[in-house]
Formats: sequence, C-alpha cells, structure tokens
Amino acid sequence: MLIVPVAHLLPSDSMATKVTVNNHGPLRIEGEFTINDPSGKEFGLAGRTVISLCRCGASENKPFCDGAHNRAGFQSVCEARDLPAPKPKV
Repeated sequence: MLIVPVAHLLPSDSMATKVTVNNHGPLRIEGEFTINDPSGKEFGLAGRTVISLCRCGASENKPFCDGAHNRAGFQSVCEARDLPAPKPKV
C-alpha cells in the first residue's frame, strides 16, 4: 500500500495547496506540493502544479490517475463535512 503525504507546503510566498475530491473520480491537487513514497523518496513531478491521484484503484499509473475510473465505473460521491474532534492521546 502506498501512503502519500498529499501536501508538503513550501514557504509562505508559495501558492496555497488545494485538494479537491472529485465525485466518481480522483483527488485533484493544485498548488505547490511534493509527493513522496513510503521511504520518503520524492516523485519527480516535472514542475507540475496540478496532478490527480487515483481513488478507484484501477489506474495503471498509481498513485496518479489515468482515467481508469471511467472504464471501471467507479462511483463515489463525497460531500464536505466537519470531522469530529481528534480523540485525546492517552
């Protein structure tokens, strides 16, 4: 399983990072960010400031979206909501 730290923010003069959960599709990330594999190695994004990450699991280019959600009939509607407060650490 690939765990992706979605947004590693850069200094304050950088563009803010925005993550959009697309219905029936990928996570779209816009702004200044890095994406790393579990060992901390950074993916080379070739200067991209917009990418999409696969949510359906069918992409041949994981963790990036290749449009496979359309062929797979992926269905997922995500409406924004407030998360509960984190549980206290014991």
